[in-house]
Amino acid sequence: MTEPAPLPAERPSPAGALEALFRTILQEQMKDVPMLNPALGVEAVGFRQWSDHWLGVLITPWFMNLMLTPRVTSKWQAVAEGKSRHYVFPAGVFEFIGGRDPVLGDYQACSLFSPMFNFANHQGAHDTAVAALDALFDVASREPAEVSVARPTVGADPTATAPRAVSKRDFLFGLVPRAGDGS
Repeated sequence: MTEPAPLPAERPSPAGALEALFRTILQEQMKDVPMLNPALGVEAVGFRQWSDHWLGVLITPWFMNLMLTPRVTSKWQAVAEGKSRHYVFPAGVFEFIGGRDPVLGDYQACSLFSPMFNFANHQGAHDTAVAALDALFDVASREPAEVSVARPTVGADPTATAPRAVSKRDFLFGLVPRAGDGS
């Protein structure tokens, strides 16, 4: 395995490099894979400076991920491939998984959707990516504090079920169950 070229002290936005890399992956490794949504393309959405990093959303026909890459290389803390690191945003704490590409270098990804069959068209996926980034930086999107599980009381219904946990994705995209909706 060849080592990537040394990174400059401050890197430009990775949006174009991510799109090129994942278009190549789509054409070469993912060609004819059944989990692809043919209505979608590859697009890097909303990349912006966050702390000393670049943050945005990468849409592909098989996933939508928050992507984090180095901007100020001296401040980047690489995470081994497949290992995770948590970051705090106004909306809460999110887990990112480390990745590495020979050309792109280190990156970290947080899955939003996979597979991508819930999207009828690319515009819908794009709009969702923009909404996810907006929600990530909106403190109103923060999950409610975790509620401690109460101990059963005498006479409690033993067949009653605890409310289901709400994932960050459900919370960000308004899929939080309401009383009486059967969720």
